[in-house]
Amino acid sequence: MALIACPKCQKRISSQAKQCPHCKTDLTGNTESLAVISHIERSNSLMNQSFIYLTLFIAGVVVWFWGGEPAQGLTSYIAIASFVAGFTGYLITRVRIVLHKRKSV
Repeated sequence: MALIACPKCQKRISSQAKQCPHCKTDLTGNTESLAVISHIERSNSLMNQSFIYLTLFIAGVVVWFWGGEPAQGLTSYIAIASFVAGFTGYLITRVRIVLHKRKSV
């Protein structure tokens, strides 16, 4: 009996298990297709997160320069926070995408 990664949730389970105790996935059938589907779902999730952070970054830039002049007061703080959060979130998500693709099925 060895420990293997569940094809769906990637948590460690027994090689003799008929069902994953974590995600309740049935392991008696074709587990290769489950691994591919799980990989695609994770890729899609990371791409969606990347899009959300990029949108937040662009929203910060638009708010900052709305009306032709740089924002002032509370609007500038909101724009900077959106800009920084979007930029850092986008960079982190892109690194996660690269690492995920290296670990491809």
